[in-house]
Amino acid sequence: MRMLLIDRNERTPVRRQIYEQMKTQILCGELRGAEALPSTRQLADDLGISRSTVVEAYDMLLSEGFLLSRQGAPTVVAPGLVMERSPKPPAERSRETTAVRANFQTGRPDLLNFPRRQWGKAFSSAALELPARQYGYTGPQGYEPLRREISEWLLRSRGFLADAEDVFITAGATHALRILADLFCAGGGSMLMEDPCHKGLYDTLRVGGCRIVPVAADDHGMQTDRLPQIGGVDAVYVTPSHQFPMGGILPAGRRAALIRFARERNIYIIEDDYDSEFRFAGEPVAPLCAMDPQRVVYVGTFSKTLFPALRIGYVVLPKNLQARWRDLRTHHDIQNPPFEQAALAEFMKERKLDRHIRAMKKRYAVRREALMDALAASFGDTWRACGDAAGLHVAIHFSDRTFDEAFERRCVQSGVRAALLEEHCIVKGAHRSELVLGYGHLEPDRIRDGVLLLAEVMGTC
Repeated sequence: MRMLLIDRNERTPVRRQIYEQMKTQILCGELRGAEALPSTRQLADDLGISRSTVVEAYDMLLSEGFLLSRQGAPTVVAPGLVMERSPKPPAERSRETTAVRANFQTGRPDLLNFPRRQWGKAFSSAALELPARQYGYTGPQGYEPLRREISEWLLRSRGFLADAEDVFITAGATHALRILADLFCAGGGSMLMEDPCHKGLYDTLRVGGCRIVPVAADDHGMQTDRLPQIGGVDAVYVTPSHQFPMGGILPAGRRAALIRFARERNIYIIEDDYDSEFRFAGEPVAPLCAMDPQRVVYVGTFSKTLFPALRIGYVVLPKNLQARWRDLRTHHDIQNPPFEQAALAEFMKERKLDRHIRAMKKRYAVRREALMDALAASFGDTWRACGDAAGLHVAIHFSDRTFDEAFERRCVQSGVRAALLEEHCIVKGAHRSELVLGYGHLEPDRIRDGVLLLAEVMGTC
């Protein structure tokens, strides 16, 4: 046996240093099967440590089957443990990174103005006051006080009457869609989806087993006049209150046509209402679900209204889907942690969520206006904003430009992060003249500087 090296300055205990070194020698063949080891007393003397430390190391190796021991015989190495070394993975190429100077990424709320002190108090209070039974398995539906607060909040913010018994808590909208993919598309079902759409959620549904059938969307959302030509499908995914990424509101006529289509095919509609709280002209749009609660699954999230790390969303489920949902959720991850749910319930009950949304709505409106002014100053009348004045991003159409991968590379090299709308398209080619610019996380000065830099990059293309 090769001499063991003991480092008393290491944070790793001496017994584990012995264990690790001997295990390595066994696996690489330096210690051969059936080879006798020195006694614990002899090894302790050789290393200048206590015998009990060596005994503990041997016991660890014995319990895991690396050594064999029997009464009256020396401890030996177990046979058949030599393993070839795994080949080293190829070294990754070092990628040059450019400092980000203008970040127009989408889906990023302003986190600096979140009332963290208020949230901290709500979370601390929830952890101390939560009943002991909530520390156990409480089921897949979610914390009942939070479901009740969500029901009341939907009524006062959307005019949408949803029974708390129909509200199911999730770990965000992506989690909800993953379960819905299992619910509707298990075994290779198909899902209608707007095109363009949210690339990440497209991937979520596709990985969940859904065959995606695209339906073109324009500035007013899904073009429902194309639905009669579509064959058998199992569900529809739509963002009717603020289409992503085009920003349109699905008009009443298209809403009615979509619901008629779902009724005729006996399928369900998934309505993703991801950020329509932040509408800058008038009240938030009434949900599609209000037109037919037994045909529409309403999906909401607090990632944009509060902060993405919260990981709390919800669905309002038709009665016919609830038993199947409970079964799927139980076998996905059982339930959300209770503490954030209890804190959010208190946050909503005291109307802190309402006040935060009102404050942020004003901030986001100012930032959107700064973006519009900056675009006008840099690009004159060669652009237009698509869709409705809402949310944390805007799609911009340029009448004299087309964007491709070369432009995208030039942006990255210049430190500009701006998404090509074409990246969100299922069928490519129809939106090569649009960019998607997120602005919710940027102060007006950063927005103006970013547009100047974007104009500089576009001027070189």
